[in-house]
Amino acid sequence: MARDRSPIVKQSRREGYALHPKAHKIMAKKSTPPGQHGRSRQAKPSLYATQLREKQKVRRIYGLLEKQFAKLMKEASRSQGQSGELLLELLERRLDNAVYRAGFSTSRRGSRQLVTHGHFMLNGRRVDIPSIRLKEGDEVTLRPKSANGKNIYFATIEDTIKNTSQQPLSWLKADQKKISFKVTGNPTREEAEDGINEQLIVEYYSR
Repeated sequence: MARDRSPIVKQSRREGYALHPKAHKIMAKKSTPPGQHGRSRQAKPSLYATQLREKQKVRRIYGLLEKQFAKLMKEASRSQGQSGELLLELLERRLDNAVYRAGFSTSRRGSRQLVTHGHFMLNGRRVDIPSIRLKEGDEVTLRPKSANGKNIYFATIEDTIKNTSQQPLSWLKADQKKISFKVTGNPTREEAEDGINEQLIVEYYSR
């Protein structure tokens, strides 16, 4: 399965946005782009550069490769409604993002790994595809084999849940004791990741 393996802190510095909890502390000390010329790249960016960086930032927030992201943008632009908001809705409804939003991982990278290792079941069936798109009524539960106490991660997941700062969402109802959640609706624009200007992304792909 193809994925971006470049260091998450380096990506965070490039986008000027903490893409992972561990990036916050380092970015407080090094907020400039990586590389020996990072400090010299402080000139006012062009409109194209601004659009590009916003697209790259959102793509990296949700952990998608360019081809995957462009495909979602194309789907959103063909649907009825605001393309930018529809794009964010499609991103939020990914299984790996939902596991993160439910509070069962401190990062989307971590939740993606949990899914690919087959720890979760969707409507009673084991799944290992992070990009599965959830819909209203879907129920995601922890695989019994992963809940038997032998898996170190889930044996100590109470600590992970305490360390997550996820706010309750209108479209997800999580049961932290059973490590499960149910999709009760569709994500709203206000519940998507903070600090995103989706219109810049729409403009980038409209060139």
